[in-house]
Amino acid sequence: MTDQDGVPVSPDRDGSLVSPDGDGILITHMRPRHLPAVVDIEERTSHRPWSTRLFRDELRMVTSRNYLVAVRDHLVLGFCGLMINPDEGHITTISVHPDHRRGAIATRLLLVQLREAIERGVDAVTLEVRITNRAAQDLYRRFGFAPGGIRRNYYQDIREDALIMWAHDLDSPESIGRMAAIEAALPVPLVEEVSLGG
Repeated sequence: MTDQDGVPVSPDRDGSLVSPDGDGILITHMRPRHLPAVVDIEERTSHRPWSTRLFRDELRMVTSRNYLVAVRDHLVLGFCGLMINPDEGHITTISVHPDHRRGAIATRLLLVQLREAIERGVDAVTLEVRITNRAAQDLYRRFGFAPGGIRRNYYQDIREDALIMWAHDLDSPESIGRMAAIEAALPVPLVEEVSLGG
């Protein structure tokens, strides 16, 4: 069995796909069973953490939301959410467990999420990022996001502004090529669950 890029994969104990030459990380849809670990990461990494109830409500909106997790051996390492409007998308959240950073997990999550956006007919995606979070901004710039404005005091609890960033023309040859180059530069093959839709 191979993934969509022809990388050999084999099912693990619960049928998920793992790559023999990878690091065991699988990008798949967030499901209710993932929520305890997702909320734990959220509480470790967010100044205004979302509740289990909020995540559960988001998961119910299947036509306008898409939530992904990065898992390894049934352990959730990170997650990413996308809200889909008729003509644009919004990255609602993206986070990686502090003990598992520097492993290109956020890159993989964003790569799969933006490809999902394209499949759903979304051509532009926006997000907010803390004005001082240069590492995240650098990641987003690699995907073609560019500054589009400032939301003053957006993070009120820490009195910090948000930089609004936009990626336009996601389905253009330039954007598709950029994402292919990002995937090719990953330290291990990208493995995602087949048939992510729904």
